[in-house]
Amino acid sequence: MGKIILYHGSPDKDIVPTFGFGDDKHDYGRGFYLTENFGLAKEWAVCRPNDTNGWVHKYELDTVGLKILDFQKKDVLFWLAELMKHRDAAGSKRYRMLAKKFIEKYGTDTSGYDIIKGWRANASYFYIAKEFVRDNIDLDILDELFSVNYDEFNEKYNQRDITARKNMRDLVNSDANKVTNVFSTLFER
Repeated sequence: MGKIILYHGSPDKDIVPTFGFGDDKHDYGRGFYLTENFGLAKEWAVCRPNDTNGWVHKYELDTVGLKILDFQKKDVLFWLAELMKHRDAAGSKRYRMLAKKFIEKYGTDTSGYDIIKGWRANASYFYIAKEFVRDNIDLDILDELFSVNYDEFNEKYNQRDITARKNMRDLVNSDANKVTNVFSTLFER
């Protein structure tokens, strides 16, 4: 793959990437989160509930010799299992019991990887994940729900989130969603 350009959006002007830094509750756990999309980095720089400007930091990364796990090349269920390792999609006893089984079945050992690529579970993506584990979304439409476009930034950030939730709700309420091939049926396979 060679050298790639990556961006990090932040409210902080000065950033020093630090190994093992961050919060365990982020999508992939502790780490320094970057994107190849400059516009998306702009969104991340200003997606907080205040009116302050943010900063986009640019990095060049030589990927030669690095072990990369790309969740977008795997079935979306593997990404959801990774998300469940780090974030709670629901606080119910049912969820806690099923999430453990789901992670055992679809979880990926990420400890040997230098880079993890995949979706970022911002508010709208995390909402989809929560609805899936509540058995409100059919497995057959899950991939389509995760294909939301994130090329815009700042002013459109909140509007896109609203639109994504509406589109998701419309698809969930459509005839395409039969609610038969759902989260809890995966354990019967």
